[in-house]
Amino acid sequence: MLSGKKITLAITGGIAAYKCCELVRALRRLGADVRVAMTQHATEFVTPLTFHALSGHPVFVTEWQPGIEGVMPHIELNQGTDLLIVMPATANVIAKAAHGIADDLVSTLIAARRSPMIIVPAMNAYMWQSRANLRNVEQLKADGVCFLGPVSGLQACGDNGAGRMMEPEAIADLVSGFFEEKSLLARRVLITAGPTYEPIDDVRGITNLSSGRQGFALARAARDAGAEVTLIAGPCALPTPARVSRINVTRAQDMLNAALEQVNALSPDLFISVAAVADWRVAEPLAGKIKKAAGVQPVLNFVENPDILATVAALPDAPYCVGFAAEADNIVEYAREKCRTKNVPLIVANVARNALSSLDNEVVLVSPASQTALGPADKREIARRIIEFVAPMLPKMPQKHSPQETIK
Repeated sequence: MLSGKKITLAITGGIAAYKCCELVRALRRLGADVRVAMTQHATEFVTPLTFHALSGHPVFVTEWQPGIEGVMPHIELNQGTDLLIVMPATANVIAKAAHGIADDLVSTLIAARRSPMIIVPAMNAYMWQSRANLRNVEQLKADGVCFLGPVSGLQACGDNGAGRMMEPEAIADLVSGFFEEKSLLARRVLITAGPTYEPIDDVRGITNLSSGRQGFALARAARDAGAEVTLIAGPCALPTPARVSRINVTRAQDMLNAALEQVNALSPDLFISVAAVADWRVAEPLAGKIKKAAGVQPVLNFVENPDILATVAALPDAPYCVGFAAEADNIVEYAREKCRTKNVPLIVANVARNALSSLDNEVVLVSPASQTALGPADKREIARRIIEFVAPMLPKMPQKHSPQETIK
C-alpha cells in the first residue's frame, strides 16, 4: 500500500528506539523505501548497523558523514522524501522542532524538511504533561505536524500514564493510509462487522463463518479517508484498527441496540451494515446444557431476528445506508430486491462461499438502477474502492461536527 513511497525515519535517543526496528520491517512489507537517520544518543540503544540491515540503506548519524550522492545528509535525506517520521520523539527533539533549533543531524533534517512530518512521542508521563512540552506540541500541531500518540500504560521507568510510544503495528497501520484522499473528512461513519451468536443453551449456539475482515477493512478505509469511525463488532478475534472506536456485541439484538444508540449519539453521515447477522434465534435459550438422550430430539422454537439495516434506514433522520448481501446465486437480482425492501440506495453483493473467512473478495455494488463490479482483490483494496465509490454519494450538508485529528 506504500509502494513507490520514500519514507525517512529519524530515530532519537529513547528506550523505545528498539521498536523502530519493527516499524522499518513493517513499512518495507507495505512497499515503502525506508531510509534512516539517528541521533548519537539513539545509537546507544540500537546500532546503526541494525537499521542498515533492516532498511537496505546506509544509516546517517552525523552531519559530517558524507552523503551517498556527495551532498549534506540533511539535504540528501529530504530530497524526494514523501514522509518524515520522528520516533521515539523525546521532549528534547519536540522542543527543538517547535523552535527551529538545528544543532544535530536529526534536528537539522527536521528544520530542512520538504515533506509532511509525523511525530511519535515517547517519554515519561510527567515530561509529556509538562506545560512547556504541551506548548511545544500545540505549536507543532498548529504548524501542520501530525502526532501519533502517546498512549497510556506502564513505562520503562516504572511510572504509569500517558507517554508510551504507540506500537509499531498501529503506526504502520495508520501510515499505510496516509496518502489516501481524505474524501470523508469531517464525516462520521458507523459500521457493523463480523458474525452474531445466538445461544441455544449455555454451551451451544447459532453463528456463521464470517471473519469480520471485510467490515474491519472498511473501518480502516473510512478512517484513512478522514472519517471518525465507530465499529460495532460481533464475536471475532481481529485487532481493533488504530483510531477506530470499537463496541463489542454478541447477539443480533445487542447489535441493533448498539447501532440505534450510536446513531442517536453520533448522527453518523454513513452507516455500513457489513455484519453477517443471524436471521433467526431460539425463542427461549435453555439454561445449562441440553443432554443427549437416545431417541429423543430436542425441540427448538425459532423467532426472527430484527433487520438492523432496514431499521436504521427507516429512522426519521437516517444516515446514508449501505448494506451487504452474501448470496449463493443470482446475487445482483437478490441485492436489487433488498435495495427495494430495505429502502437503501446501495447493496454490496458477493458470493457467500467465496467471501466468508477468505482474505479476498469479489463484489458487485448494486443500486436500484445500476451495478458496478469490483475485484477480485484483497479485502482491504475492496474496502478502499467501496469508500471511493460511496463518498461522492453522501448528501452535501452543513457540517454537523468538527473533523477529528487525522493522519494527514
